[in-house]
Amino acid sequence: MQQPIRVVVADDHPVILFGAEHALLKFPGIQVVGRARQSTELIKALQTTPCDVLVTDLAMPGGQYGDGLPLIGYLRRNFPNIPIVVLTMLENAALLKRLGELGVIAVVHKSDDLSHIGLAVQHVSRNLEYMSPQVKVALESLRINSGGKNEEVILSKRELEVVRLFVSGMTIKEISEKLNRSIKTISTQKNTAMRKLGLDRDSELFQYAQSNGLLNLSSHAPDEGLAGDAAP
Repeated sequence: MQQPIRVVVADDHPVILFGAEHALLKFPGIQVVGRARQSTELIKALQTTPCDVLVTDLAMPGGQYGDGLPLIGYLRRNFPNIPIVVLTMLENAALLKRLGELGVIAVVHKSDDLSHIGLAVQHVSRNLEYMSPQVKVALESLRINSGGKNEEVILSKRELEVVRLFVSGMTIKEISEKLNRSIKTISTQKNTAMRKLGLDRDSELFQYAQSNGLLNLSSHAPDEGLAGDAAP
């Protein structure tokens, strides 16, 4: 008899956590063996509960290990044999590209039907890629807009500096005074950064910053040495 695929599910929203687990239970070959609502609970679950696949939200603030890309990187370094299915509301092509670079081969958009979580688990358990429909649309948009080229999104040092300060809560005027640049220059650098990242609204910039560990220093996962008891 084939062994079930053991899954740990992590999301800071109880409704989504319940919905994801309920959706997975509809797949006979999948068994939910652990749950977590922030990164500390997640790492503890992975250290103590044998599992085959991790399903985790990307933006999951709170906890010792942060969230977003820093957490994904930490998971890939410390639990390299556990494939990850990422849940997200973001459609930013640069973010999706970075997830791929970190070794994530399955991404499910939260606006898609929850059944895609189970399909993604089945795929990654066989080392196969899976992208839900909304994620495929975002990736196709990247391919079309870049003319088929795999272009790296790079912010200049000054653009990144402005973004960090803006998402920390400072106004354009306050940033201008702090950096001794004109308001027009600061506004231009912020808008240029958003255009490069494919973002249209400030709310999207805040989401992107949180998922990429730019919101504050505490959102970065700790060095590997601080969690030396993590399972290989």
